[in-house]
Amino acid sequence: RIGGIEMIVKPSMTALLKKIPNKYSLVVGTAKRARQISLGSPKLTDVKVESDVTTAAIEIDEGKVTLKK
Repeated sequence: RIGGIEMIVKPSMTALLKKIPNKYSLVVGTAKRARQISLGSPKLTDVKVESDVTTAAIEIDEGKVTLKK
């Protein structure tokens, strides 16, 4: 945690930007997926983490979630 903001450590931003090359789209898409998870949408990964944001990032990294253009 840095200044009250939870940082995504794994997967790294570099790895995620290889999947979604636009930082803005990556951040917005990750946030939207994290919101879906927090509202009860099933998780698409078997990795167990506390943060819905990290779960969403892992799903993107694993290719289980894609973002619309």
